[in-house]
Amino acid sequence: MIPDLLEFSTLQAAYKAGTLTPKTLVQALYARIAAYPDKAVFISLVPEADALATLPTDTSLPLYGIPFVVKDNIDAAGMSTTAACPDFAYAAVQDATVIAKLKAAGAILLGKTNLDQFATGLNGTRSPYGAPRSVFNADYISGGSSSGSGVAVGAGLAAFSLGTDTAGSGRVPAAFNNIIGLKPSIGRISAAGVVPACKSLDCVAVFANSAADAMAVLRVAEGYDEADAYSRPPREVALPTIPKLGVLAEKDQELPAENASLYKAAIAEAQALGWEITEIDYAPLREIASLLYGGAFVAERLAAIKPFFEAHAEAVNPVVRQIIGGAEKFSAADAFADIYKVQALRHAALAELAKCDALLLPTTPAICTVAEMLEQPIKHNSMLGLYTNFVNLLDLAAVALPAGFAPSGLPFGVTFIGPAFSEASLSAYASTLHAALGAGAGVSKAQPQTAYTAPAPEEFTIVVAGAHLSGMVLNHELTSLGARLVSATTTAPEYKLFALATTPPKPGLARAPGFSGTGIAVEVWALTPKAFGRFIAALPAPMGIGKVTLADGSVHPGFLCEAHALEGAADITSFGGWRGYIASRS
Repeated sequence: MIPDLLEFSTLQAAYKAGTLTPKTLVQALYARIAAYPDKAVFISLVPEADALATLPTDTSLPLYGIPFVVKDNIDAAGMSTTAACPDFAYAAVQDATVIAKLKAAGAILLGKTNLDQFATGLNGTRSPYGAPRSVFNADYISGGSSSGSGVAVGAGLAAFSLGTDTAGSGRVPAAFNNIIGLKPSIGRISAAGVVPACKSLDCVAVFANSAADAMAVLRVAEGYDEADAYSRPPREVALPTIPKLGVLAEKDQELPAENASLYKAAIAEAQALGWEITEIDYAPLREIASLLYGGAFVAERLAAIKPFFEAHAEAVNPVVRQIIGGAEKFSAADAFADIYKVQALRHAALAELAKCDALLLPTTPAICTVAEMLEQPIKHNSMLGLYTNFVNLLDLAAVALPAGFAPSGLPFGVTFIGPAFSEASLSAYASTLHAALGAGAGVSKAQPQTAYTAPAPEEFTIVVAGAHLSGMVLNHELTSLGARLVSATTTAPEYKLFALATTPPKPGLARAPGFSGTGIAVEVWALTPKAFGRFIAALPAPMGIGKVTLADGSVHPGFLCEAHALEGAADITSFGGWRGYIASRS
């Protein structure tokens, strides 16, 4: 029996129990693909016999027996790579780096999916192989350019898929097919063996039924690759467990009424989870987004296929030809001018991003019918990218998730957006909100069973006793570095506290062997190693860092005072702590 939702944990549990085998699953999925009415989803399939001949045997592999499909601008050995342009097609002699890694981890490639030609579009209608449709209504677009990849997962034809994302192509199909779309940081997954759209911005994206599954794929696929000039070694940027989320002000919510209600409901659910909400000014992000297709950046799309385009322009989809050919009117000076525009806007954009830990935005304002898209392809495509186009230009990471259904039955999605390499934290947020909103995944709307929790970040603790306490004058020096409060407690009995003659007033904590008091009120804060180093480097004399023993016997780095500064300082130990002393003075 094939489960409704092809979630990794469910499949692997069935394998372990002996109620399902990879062979049985693959055979069932080929039958399901053959019966699926939308024949525009796939461009080519791995012959079933070939897929069965390469089934993994090592059950310990992280993706053992997990079937997947890939967008047909990604090379798979022995298959044609078309980029949805038959005249461009070539036979791939080796797997793209990402496919090789997935196969080595036990995943099973079933086929290659349709796309907006040369990954130019966010809608899925720009392909000679047809226009894949949303799994919820065949009159509506699937989202692009990773159109077939989104439908394949949403329809239950594969457990996960790969797309690419330059302007939002790893997120828009997720919204229109009720699944997760993980857009990693630029270079985290190698793009070697991927036909470029805009090489400096392209990302290999992951579609899955749950954030946990998407992260499992990322962990296998990531890694530095010398074959990709934009590859970067993975690292982890941890965001707070309880985040402050930036959301759109009312004036920036360009949504039809039904989707505006769903967006407000997602925000309300985030607040119910205990997360803080703050409005941001979307204006600088909107301006950056408009430059991706509306300015000289489109010239990078021409650069990607220039020899072919010059020789075979007539073979290119008319809308794609209009977009890519439009780059010919721009000069190198125009390109630099737009680079300067983005850089100028970056400061304002980053100021808005600094107000929060991550953004929670609509993935797209609305969904269009295929007929509407074909009638006004440029206008409607621009609408789809309103809240996605800026992300790669600012080197951010993003995770799209299902956020419910309009009364019409059409899906709506939201996206978490955060700093580069914050995928784990964003996925944890997405997993939690996905479960809370209850939209399920794919056409089945079954709720994923596996939650994703970001690994605990490496942290250093520090004991503070004075002006850095919560609500005190210097506490911002901790919070601005992302520090989190671990506990409020007291020191061991052998500590005294002194009032130093400093500006602003500060206490000096000192260990006094032989003294036995009631302990000094302190707080324990946690910081990342980088933040800890920055905090310590900025400490002024006479403060220093030593080891402080707490009432429970634990020992932590903490503020201690140089001995000379204690000479003549008032002993304020009897007040029990800095707060007590400050209260006595007022």
